This record gives sequence, C-alpha cells and structure tokens, in this order.
Amino acid sequence: MVKLRIRSSQWYDGVDNAPHRPYLRAVGLTEADFAKPLVGVLVSWSELGPCNFHNLELVRYVKEGVKEAGGVGLAAPTIVVNDGINMGTPGMRYSLISRDLIADTIEAQFNSHGVDAWVGIGGCDKTQPGIMMAMVRLDLPAVYLYGGSAEAGWLGERELTIEDAFEAVGAYLAGKITLDELKRVEELSFPTYGTCQGMFTANTMATLGEALGLSLLGSASPPATSARRRKYAVESGRAVLKAAELGVTPRKVVTYDALYNAAVTLFATAGSTNAILHLLAIAHEANVKFTLDDFDEISRRVPVIAALRPAGPYAMQDLDRIGGVPRVLKKLYKAGLLRPEALTVEGEPIGKLLERWEPPAVPEAGILYDVEKPYKPYSGIRILRGNLAPSGAVMKIGAADRLRFEGRAKVYDSEAEAFKAVAAGEIKPGDVVIIRYEGPKGAPGMPEMLKVTAAIVGAGLGDAVALVTDGRFSGATRGIMVGHVAPEAAVGGPIALVQNGDRVVIDGEAGLIKLEVSEEELEKRRKAWAPPPPKYKGGLLAKYAALVQQADKGAVTSPSAWGT
Repeated sequence: MVKLRIRSSQWYDGVDNAPHRPYLRAVGLTEADFAKPLVGVLVSWSELGPCNFHNLELVRYVKEGVKEAGGVGLAAPTIVVNDGINMGTPGMRYSLISRDLIADTIEAQFNSHGVDAWVGIGGCDKTQPGIMMAMVRLDLPAVYLYGGSAEAGWLGERELTIEDAFEAVGAYLAGKITLDELKRVEELSFPTYGTCQGMFTANTMATLGEALGLSLLGSASPPATSARRRKYAVESGRAVLKAAELGVTPRKVVTYDALYNAAVTLFATAGSTNAILHLLAIAHEANVKFTLDDFDEISRRVPVIAALRPAGPYAMQDLDRIGGVPRVLKKLYKAGLLRPEALTVEGEPIGKLLERWEPPAVPEAGILYDVEKPYKPYSGIRILRGNLAPSGAVMKIGAADRLRFEGRAKVYDSEAEAFKAVAAGEIKPGDVVIIRYEGPKGAPGMPEMLKVTAAIVGAGLGDAVALVTDGRFSGATRGIMVGHVAPEAAVGGPIALVQNGDRVVIDGEAGLIKLEVSEEELEKRRKAWAPPPPKYKGGLLAKYAALVQQADKGAVTSPSAWGT
C-alpha cells in the first residue's frame, strides 16, 4: 500500500496535535477529513489584470476532483505581477523577481502546513514557472493547471492580440495611424479575461507544462472562457491523488528527457525566449544539468511548425480549435524528435499518451505544419555567442524577417532612454540599439522590453534596426532582437564596453554576436570601466540583486552553487 498521507499525520494526528486540529475544524474539516490525504490547491489570483482574474473559480472544481478521489482540498494563494501592465515602467523590475518569490511562497505555505500533495493553478507569465519550480523543489505529488488564455479580439476581419496594442503605439508615434485608430485597437485587443492570446510567455509556459509532463495532456489550449477549463480542473484534482498512489512525483517527471522534450516543443512553436530562463530555473530546482549548450544543440535540428503569433498570424484559440498542444506534440513524436519514455504526472510515458491521442477531424488550415514541410525551416530560438556575449544570448529567429544584421551601435544605459530615442525618431535604419544595465543584477530584475521593441516594429523599422540587451523580451516581441546577454553590464560584461558607432554583427543562423572592436581596445575600455553603485540598498530589489545569478544560469536566486 502506498501511503497517501505522506506527511500530514505529523501535523494533525494524535493527542499531541489536538491543538492543531481546531484550526482546520474552524474552516470546515470534519473528523473523517483528518484521515484523508490533505491536498493543497495553490491559486494565483488577482484583480490587477485579467490573466488570473478567473482562477479563483477553478479552485472549487479542483477540490471537487480531489474529493472524488478521496482527499480533502484546501486552497492557498500566491502573488501576481502583471507583466503587460508593468511594461516600460519601474514595476517591470518586479516581474522576474516574482517568479522566484512565488516558488518561495509555495514552499513556505505547503511545507509549514504539511500538505501531502497539491495542484497549482497559474495564469500569467511568472506564476507558471514559479509554480513548476516549486513542484520540483517540494517533490510532493503535484499537477500544474493553466487558467487559459483570453479570446482574441477582432477589428473587422483582423484578429487582434495585445501585441497589436503595443505595436500600435509605435505606429502612432511614427505617424502611420491616427489617435482614433490607436484607441480602437486598445479597446478591442483584449476582450475577455485570461492571458495574452498568442504564443507569448504565458501560452508558451502552459504548452511546455504539457511537454514536460507536469500538466494533463490537452489542458493548455482551451481558452479561459471555455467550460473545458472546469473539466480539466476536476481531472487535475483526481490526477494528483492518482499520482500519489503511483508514487509519481515531479522529480521523477522533470528529467533530462522531459527538459529535452520541452526544448523541442519551444523551438517548434517559436515560443517565448523567456522560456529559456524558466526551463533553466526548473532544471536547477530538479538538480538536472541542462544548459544553454543543450538548447543550442537541440535548436539546430528542430524547425518551426506552428504559425502562432508573433512568428505567425494565429492565436492560441486557433490552435485549440484543431486539437491544441497534443497535435503539436504528436507531430514531433511521429517525426522522432521527442523522447517518448519521459514520465508524466498521469503515470505514463508521454509516448504512450500520444499513441492513444487522436486529433479532431478538423483541417490544420495553415495553423500547424508537418516537420518535413515546416512553417519555417529553422528553429524558433537560437542561442548566440561571441565576444559581445561570451556566456550566451538568445534571439527569437522564428519571429525575425532577417537572420543576419550588421550595423552601428547606439548605446543607452536604460530602456527609458532608448524608448525616448525611438519616440523622438532618433533611431535610423542600420542602427543596433544597445540597452544595458537592465540585467538581473543591474536593473535589478531583468525587465522585459516590449514597449521599446514594439515601438520599433510599429514604426516600420522591424527589419531595418536591431536591438541588443542584457534585459529580457516579452513573448510578443518580434524583429531582430537579442536579449539575455551574459555576462550583463552591471558585472562588467562586454556589453558595458560598447561605444556609439561600434560595428556589431548578429548572425542568427550561425549563432554569432560579435563586436568588431579589437581585443586591445576592449581591454583598454575594461580598465577604464567602473561598476555602477547599486540602484537599491534595501527591500526586495536589493535582496534579489544580492542573490541572483546570471541569465545563462536561469537568473535563479539561489545562494548555492549551480547544479549542486
């Protein structure tokens, strides 16, 4: 017999725990409930944006599934930072920080209350990897459930996502559209609750939840407004206790093979570059050695097969209509690109689940392509290296019109400075915009740059200008954009040494990013460089800057050595 009450008896059984039980009796537990496994239901919920607005409703359905399977469920919250609202503001410094903070809050709540298993309900960009990090950190039976994306908006026959609203700002500043046209896009681009609609960071991480085996197959793509969300909530509640019965825990699921499958899926869907950071962080928590070298090797063999925004014209609801993530995974599986023996939280290898799964009788309609005849013949993301990024950088080549770019550097020591330059029309074709001191330690918090990248694209410069930063990008970013440059400027990385007018070469096909300045000149600049003073001397941002590692290590806030 597998012990389903893995540890709750230590908190709630026996005479010595008599003072503990009244606290749970007061919230509705009965005498019979104390003999059942205690299942935490972790929910990211907030009214500060639509991404997690509805997740609280899903809690009762998860608890229903837990009850049907013989357990008792109790809900607990975690924090939310809405990336879209914070884009281009000081609040964006808290975005990546919240990922690790979410994992910490889950650890604190569930380890201090003795839950035996748990289901995590996430929505926006950082709630999802934060929950997955906590899953492997705690290594209790656990299932991840996505809250779902918003429905796309419509402007006449044009399908809209939040990407259009950001790019419309650049178009307006460049005089390409009127203020009234900008207002219409603003009003129509986000019509329902749920997360951003394309294959941006939220939908990327939900997709990778299935590829990793941490979520139920098919659970990522139904929109937040779909009744199937409730179905998957109930099934997730049942599934977590089945996992407990089978002895399946997240560290048995998140192996090298599972991370390999997630990387393949990321590249095939041209998902968010943020996923590189998050998969590295999940690997760190699972104590699995998975590095940028692994991503680089995998990326050279996987083409883009999904025409999802920003790499293509379609939204997540369109993928859902033709079968969702399982249809993507089955194509990759049949092409021999997945490692089929990787275990899932459903207690079976992913290959067996995909063998049984049959796509709906709906044509793919240009949304999804075969591996042999892909949407794009190269990977969605490429790892770049060179004297400008010795420890690596990332570029979403699947969402760029050009893979190679050479130009002259225009250097800015903050995103705000760069955006002002774009708005003032100072950025010209042939420029390589360098935004530095926005890395994990320097910002701190490695903010996303969608405000400035969307302004560049909206101004019609998407294939005429490149951008290089030690910060991050939104999953909605497209164009010749290179991020995650490591080491970052704040620790003396080469990006700190770039000067206006320097020649920069970016080659997405070859995986190269090069500063055409002699080593002698760089050494002279290095000797003259001095680290900037910390921007914050107290509070959460200062704590984060003291603990965070570089982007090539997943920007994790771990005081321990990497990989130990």
